[in-house]
Amino acid sequence: MSSESKSHLVAIPILLVCALLLFLTSVFFPFFNVTKLWVFHDAVSVFSGIITLFDNGEYFLFGVLTLFALVFPLVKLGLLTVIWIERNHDLAQVRSLHKWVENVGRWSMLDVFVVAILIVVTKSAALADIKIGIGLYLFTFSVIFTQFASSWIDRLLNKHD
Repeated sequence: MSSESKSHLVAIPILLVCALLLFLTSVFFPFFNVTKLWVFHDAVSVFSGIITLFDNGEYFLFGVLTLFALVFPLVKLGLLTVIWIERNHDLAQVRSLHKWVENVGRWSMLDVFVVAILIVVTKSAALADIKIGIGLYLFTFSVIFTQFASSWIDRLLNKHD
């Protein structure tokens, strides 16, 4: 086993755990800080956005945001963990599952950013100053770590050919 493969054996679980922790914290920290008319301040997180949409009766957007901003990323991280744990068992099934996770994962990230923009548009008025919050950075690093882990898993799965 090469030193690159050995380092991935350690790095992949660390990346998956870090991605999960970053994701879980990013949901509660503000993605955007909105100031309206230089007086009214509002911090918009994924969690607060979901609650606001539900409270305002925007059930379709609530469902879309919940699905793509919460459920999909958690399912993707969970399935990547299962793939990592089961990588030495049924290789054909593990590869198939990984391909499915990759295809679904691409779409879920696109939708998360579209929904984030919808939240900002919904919450802001014409005279608003919008600043990026720490939640967006945490979420971005979670996505990056997830993508690195997924890419490395893909390379390791394809080395068994």
